[in-house]
Amino acid sequence: MHAGHSPTHLTKIAPSRRSLLQFAISSVCLRLGNNIVDAKEAKTPPKPDNLISPETALNRLMEGNDRYVQGVSRSDDFKRERPVLVDGQNPYAAVLSCADSRVAPELVFGSGLGDLFVCRVAGNFANDDTLASMEYAVAVLNTPLILVLGHDHCGAIDATIKSLHDDKPPPGHISSLVAALAPAVKLSRQQTGDTFVLATRQNVVDNVNKLKSTGPILNTAVEQNRLKVVGGLYRLDTGRVDLLS
Repeated sequence: MHAGHSPTHLTKIAPSRRSLLQFAISSVCLRLGNNIVDAKEAKTPPKPDNLISPETALNRLMEGNDRYVQGVSRSDDFKRERPVLVDGQNPYAAVLSCADSRVAPELVFGSGLGDLFVCRVAGNFANDDTLASMEYAVAVLNTPLILVLGHDHCGAIDATIKSLHDDKPPPGHISSLVAALAPAVKLSRQQTGDTFVLATRQNVVDNVNKLKSTGPILNTAVEQNRLKVVGGLYRLDTGRVDLLS
């Protein structure tokens, strides 16, 4: 044994070398693991054709509506599409629509499975729940477009007009709908024209503005041109959606 090196000294060196080796192996495994995670996160989304700009998304919506108005039906292979969408979704548009049974956004815009992220509530207004849902669509699913879709002959708007006129709240939880729609109805009363028509339009405009200005997620996405928020009115008789400027 070389002078100056005791068995005790050698014993101390060996674990140090093993530790270095274990550290190196751990580092390699960590890098490999991170690469696997990154590859998984970067995988092609289930519907690559839905990775489009806000303007293109709006054009696609309206082209779909044209087909619906003309009575041209889609030929979807649902049996093939369902498995593709099991592990994820990337809708190209989100729609805040009335719960009215006569207004079905997927049909109105000629869309397939995984294309539209739809929130429906009588009166198509943005409350905390719908705001959170839209934030999820934008922040997590990277949806580039939100459309607030009102429609003529809306029962929720009609009930609000009657409730305010009679100064009598409706029964049950319907009063919450009236409270949400009352600002649009009251403002329409100050304008010249059909209160029903004006209130329906005003309600869409109010909720477009609300979605655009709600922070921190939606307003930031709008400012960065990653999100477009628009309003539209659905005509029950023709099926046509008229965009509001």
